[in-house]
Amino acid sequence: MIRTVEPGPRTGEAEIPASKSRAHRLMICAALSGRETRIKCRGISRDIAATAACLRGMGFRILEEGDGITVRPGDVNTEQTEVQTWNRPWDGTAERTGAGNAERPGDAEEDAYAVMPCGESGSTLRFLLPVAGAMGLRGEFRMEGRLPERPLQPLWDVLAGKGMRLRREGNRLFFSGKIRPGEYRIAGNISSQYVSGLLFALPLLEGKSTLEITGPVESADYIAMTEEALGQAGVPILKAGNRYRIPAGGYEHADGIRETEVEADWSSGAFFLCMGALSPGGVAVRGLKEESRQGDRRILEILERFGARVSRDGDRIIVCRGTLRGITVDASGIPDLVPVIAATAAGAEGETVIEHAGRLRLKESDRLKTTTEMLRALGADIRETEDGLRILGKPRLRGGRTDSFRDHRIAMSAAVAAALCTEPVAVENAECTEKSFPGFWEILEGMGK
Repeated sequence: MIRTVEPGPRTGEAEIPASKSRAHRLMICAALSGRETRIKCRGISRDIAATAACLRGMGFRILEEGDGITVRPGDVNTEQTEVQTWNRPWDGTAERTGAGNAERPGDAEEDAYAVMPCGESGSTLRFLLPVAGAMGLRGEFRMEGRLPERPLQPLWDVLAGKGMRLRREGNRLFFSGKIRPGEYRIAGNISSQYVSGLLFALPLLEGKSTLEITGPVESADYIAMTEEALGQAGVPILKAGNRYRIPAGGYEHADGIRETEVEADWSSGAFFLCMGALSPGGVAVRGLKEESRQGDRRILEILERFGARVSRDGDRIIVCRGTLRGITVDASGIPDLVPVIAATAAGAEGETVIEHAGRLRLKESDRLKTTTEMLRALGADIRETEDGLRILGKPRLRGGRTDSFRDHRIAMSAAVAAALCTEPVAVENAECTEKSFPGFWEILEGMGK
């Protein structure tokens, strides 16, 4: 699908959908804590739906109804959790990508077998793979897009070393075996999702465990979100520095969440806030919590450093164009913001340097490359560095046709860049925005000029 965005700045108001980062975490905690939970969730993105589908595959009842999700847990305290049955031979040539090798599921014609369609959602895969190991399930994750290429090895090695058997064939990751309690260690500088996945899983085990994060910690705010969700569910996690002590059976006596609302998503809100920074008339965004644990709330600080004018009116954050000048951005804790920051920088006087963003090469696309190609196609002066971007701002861009590279954040950043353009911007494969922001194009079309 091609979406054509008219050139020039936008004005108006946008209400932002639920944070998929928060929704993943709340659904998992609700399912594992053994209490029926109602989660109000404005907008079910493709990634949120992937976590719901995988939890169903594990035997939990996840109902999407109206403006939210109801979680009705299964019994996570036995290895025979009711899961989808699937007559699946364990055949073919195994592709060994790390320690461990999955075994045949057994000689019975039908075995309890969890089918986990995680789509392109790295969070879903990395959160639920350790949980499946803690529950002793057998099954497969079915991956799409670039997800099979994204890093998994550190988590794979930890799980295989504790008793899980794993094998990957193309876009399918087969798993079996049950992980043991004990001492766990994982590096913190590759993906915070590995840490979160282990924090969800280890309280399911029958013995005490510890988890140590080694080295520098990337995206610490996302780990804090996991700690917050576990705390909200009443799961005891004791933390000292980068080390966690996790009691046995932490979910068994947890109070659960019962009823909650997923807060709005700062990562999604950033696109309309940045549109405001390129608009003399400004854009108002409703629903974002400034006290949120979401790391991407830093977009306000970054826009103020650019020179945008930021104000508040009740539950609305209003951003208007000021005198924009280039800045230096350390993106190590906010990688998802890089494409839209780059689009904003394309209209800021002088040079903007985005650094410490090397992890973006392993997202839904190589985002350093695709951000560069998208903005260059519209007339921007931008180049890649080894771990970031350099953008020399211009008063106006040309516009034209660009690919989204089937990456939701590239597609929405192209729409932001249209505010600087003199000609319309045609975005190819624009439907990819459903991964994180259902309704993005409709909200954009409803805004004035």
